[in-house]
Amino acid sequence: MNFGIFLEQIPDEGIAWWQNLASGLGWTLGTAFFAWILAFTLGSIIGVVRTTDKRWLVRLGDAYVELFRNIPLIVQFFIWYFVVPNVIPAVKAWVIAADPTDFQFLTAIVCLGLFTSARIAEQVRSGIQSLSQGQRNAGYAIGLTQTQTYRYVLLPMAYRIIIPPLTSEVMNLIKNTAVAYSIGLVELFFRTREMAEMTFRYFEVFAAATLIYMLIAFSANRVMAFIERRVAVPGYIGGGK
Repeated sequence: MNFGIFLEQIPDEGIAWWQNLASGLGWTLGTAFFAWILAFTLGSIIGVVRTTDKRWLVRLGDAYVELFRNIPLIVQFFIWYFVVPNVIPAVKAWVIAADPTDFQFLTAIVCLGLFTSARIAEQVRSGIQSLSQGQRNAGYAIGLTQTQTYRYVLLPMAYRIIIPPLTSEVMNLIKNTAVAYSIGLVELFFRTREMAEMTFRYFEVFAAATLIYMLIAFSANRVMAFIERRVAVPGYIGGGK
């Protein structure tokens, strides 16, 4: 084993291998961050829609969840990257004019965001439906509109209940960024494969990548556990461990 390989210079590039991996890590974290914002926002909206009394909205939300949840993630990447630009002329024109890396980055954000939003929507729906009907009725009784009831009564409690599964989604999203290598995004897994194929130090390279993924996923887990402890409702749900 030779872990000193990370300090060696990349031929003709003037930087060390560890810097190359750090660059990939930056793309991984950026992709995960923006994809999570999209996923949480859209997932919350779809989850709320699926608990309203409007049947057509419920069916639309159900169809959205089933569509994105039942198609393999890598297939969705290929659809967004290869198919959509050829189907929508405006997107194709932007792709031609844009930097390839920008398009790969945006595709990864959209694909991961939509895929994860379908899973979050199911959790938000479950969280809202786990609350007693009395909480909804109490909101209406004091004069709140349906929108206000969701905002001030139902969602604050539902989010507290679903923090554990949301923690899993954050960690899964971070790990799923590795699939973005399939469309050429130079994230951590792409850089790992590149280094392994150029140096033939597969054990050292993939051991380092494994450790990095474990550290960032564990960090996300601890952040979510801290949030769970801070927002736990005494006597209703327990704090996170």
